[in-house]
Amino acid sequence: MADYDKPLLIKRYASRRLYNTETSDYVTLEDIAGFIREGREVQIIDLKSGDDLTRQYLLQIIAEHESRGENVLPVNVLNDLVRSYMQPGGGVMPQFLQSSFDMLRESQSKMMEGMTAINPMSQIPGFDAMQAQQQAFLKAMTGGLATNWSAPDASEEKTATEEGGEDLDEIKKQLAELQSKLSKLS
Repeated sequence: MADYDKPLLIKRYASRRLYNTETSDYVTLEDIAGFIREGREVQIIDLKSGDDLTRQYLLQIIAEHESRGENVLPVNVLNDLVRSYMQPGGGVMPQFLQSSFDMLRESQSKMMEGMTAINPMSQIPGFDAMQAQQQAFLKAMTGGLATNWSAPDASEEKTATEEGGEDLDEIKKQLAELQSKLSKLS
């Protein structure tokens, strides 16, 4: 069972192959990108020297996605990043980016909390399963930026599927009752 509180340790062998120490198998850069999109932190260490290669590999993942036409960073942002490396001390860009992503995650989390609090649908049976699916969808669409949101695990998905018929029947019943009340008002 994966411990999501600590980073997933990936070891790079002399052959440049990447080894997942949790599952005892080799992984690709795309696998590592998938772990990160799922909200997992990774740490990539060179087995021989012990050097931390995480930053190098994360930049490589971004570069590969950019080269395939998955443009995440506008050219002007890339120019600003290059300029920030030319300034003594690295400039303020790294701190600015970190603060921006922190604020984005916090605002996404608050938005979801607010939507749940004011949403009258939250009282409908099965709403939690539907909300979990929406959160997983948003997480996939934002490329994993929504790390504070939890995607449904396999047991929740199974439960939602098993209870789906009962929940759907209950929702249909409630909808019929509302339609009946609305028709009486007309």
